[in-house]
This record gives sequence, C-alpha cells and structure tokens, in this order.
Amino acid sequence: MVRGPLPYLLSESRMAKAFSVVSWNCEHWKENDPRNTDRIDFLVSQKADVIALYEVEGAEVWRSVMAGLPGYSFFITEGQNTQEILVGIGPDVTGFLTQKIEFQSRDAFMRPGAFLTVRADGTDYSMLFLHLASMPDARGFGLRTDMIERAFEFKKHLDDLVKGNANFMFMGDMNVMGLDYVYGKDGANLLHDRVTAEDEMAALAYRAGKAGMRVLSKSADFTWHGGGKMRSNLDHVIAGDQIEFEQIDGKDVEVRGWPQHPDAEQEAWVEKFSDHALLYFELSKAN
Repeated sequence: MVRGPLPYLLSESRMAKAFSVVSWNCEHWKENDPRNTDRIDFLVSQKADVIALYEVEGAEVWRSVMAGLPGYSFFITEGQNTQEILVGIGPDVTGFLTQKIEFQSRDAFMRPGAFLTVRADGTDYSMLFLHLASMPDARGFGLRTDMIERAFEFKKHLDDLVKGNANFMFMGDMNVMGLDYVYGKDGANLLHDRVTAEDEMAALAYRAGKAGMRVLSKSADFTWHGGGKMRSNLDHVIAGDQIEFEQIDGKDVEVRGWPQHPDAEQEAWVEKFSDHALLYFELSKAN
C-alpha cells in the first residue's frame, strides 16, 4: 500500500511515451531491511513500465517486491556475487529477458548483465542493465573499461541482426570514478598517475559517439551521495542516436531522490532510501 503523497507521479500532459524506465541502485536491498517499505512506496510512485534495481542481495527479496508491486513480473541475475540485478516488467509491457554472463568480464564475482527486449507499438527496444566494477584502482578501472567495450561490441552484434541501427541502450551504476595508479614514492609523497572521473566520462562519451550512441542528459550533475560534501556522477544511460526520449524539463533523464531536496534534507533521504538517486526516463513512440 502506498502511504502519503506521491510527488513523482507523471504529468497527465505527457501522453506520447512508448514506455518508461527506472534504473536505480537501491543500496544493499535485503529481504528484512527496514527501509524496504519506503523503497517500495518510492518505486510505486514512479509508475514505470520497466524497473531495474542494482545491489539486490538474495533472491528471497521476491516476497516484499512482489507484494509491493503487484502486476509486475520479475527476473533476477544469478552468480557467485552477493549483489544482483533485479528487473521488473509492468503489466502493459511485453518483454523478453535473459542473463548475459559475458558482462562479468571473465570474473565470476562480477555481476552478469540483464538484457531485456521490449516490443512497443511493433518496435523492438533492447536494454542492457549493468552494474560495473567499482574502485579507482587498476583492477576496477580495467574491468569497467572491458565491460563498456563489451557493451559497444554487443551493439554491433545487434546492428548485424537487424541489418541497421538497433534500438539499443545500456544503463545502470557505471561507477565512473577514474583511475589512481600509484607507482612509487618520493619521500612522503606518493608518485601516481590519475585518470579523473571526468576523463573516464569523456572517454565513455567519445566511445559512444563512435558507436552511433550518446550519453543521455540528466537533470542533476551528481547521482551518488557519500555524506557531507561527497558527490559523484556514477549512474548513466547510453542510447542509440536514433532513439527519441520525452523531454523532462529539457533533459532526457530525470534524476529523482536526494538531488531534488535541499542540502539540509539530502542525507536524511539517503538514510531512508539509498545513497544513489533514481534515474527515470520515457521513450517516445516511434514514428
């Protein structure tokens, strides 16, 4: 049951969407987490056709998720890690879902990808949900780079299948945080080379452009809140150039959650829901 007002309900004036998508790192969702009731209410308020959740711990979460989101069908990835990707498909959407282990980058403890194809008004849209490796060390940076390259290679595969430009998107917690490579010490000072988060983001945008894709614009500069003044831009949606999106205040993606609150209220939101904000977007109907 939804409690209280729902500030995230869609405007009645936006009627041209094909379907809507939520992508959210919900921060260690376990079956008995006391935050789950608030999280469920938050998700219900989005009224999204497709929901992708990252950092879901344990398949037993189906009990609270199914109770709170009746009418949705759910799929969860499976691997040797503790954090999985849970995808929900609403009753008005027809979709086909599979697990893609190649996006573990040959590391059994990384998350596999969840691959969903949705058919809307006779047009197929393919979405790959990813939770990439964390940390700014060489291993994390290397795994992220490999996973992203695999996503762009997958785009080529889909293009070959449709003999044209596939309606392909990939999204999720990209953990774009750069690389800090320490190679020595000079007295008390570490010697290290640094690839900044901005550099890594620029590389992602460049690679997307070469593949006929783009990083979608968002309504907020940061999506992760680490307490105090710690902010990072970790969550993204990358989509084929030909795919059109309903604009929400001039942006492709609306960032919902703590960035919508005054600074004094943001940490309380994070404590109640997640350290990541939620990404919401709507695809326009194909002409």
